[in-house]
Amino acid sequence: GRQEGRQEGRQEGRQEGRQEGRQEGRQEGRQEGELRGKIALIEQLLAAGSTWQLITQATGLTPESFAALKAELERLTAAPPEAPR
Repeated sequence: GRQEGRQEGRQEGRQEGRQEGRQEGRQEGRQEGELRGKIALIEQLLAAGSTWQLITQATGLTPESFAALKAELERLTAAPPEAPR
């Protein structure tokens, strides 16, 4: 009766939690990949001698937004804080 219902509910909850975790992980992975690609492209353009004027015209990104992208990537790749015990 009740015991079985609780057990079933816990199993469903765990399964839903795992699914949500996988979805979030995939989304963060895609976001991280996009950021890495943009950053790499801009760094290559700068290394090749491109001006920020050209980079901004081609990508829409300014030096300020580039710095924000790098900060966002660092945030995404930083180790998550430990959970309190």
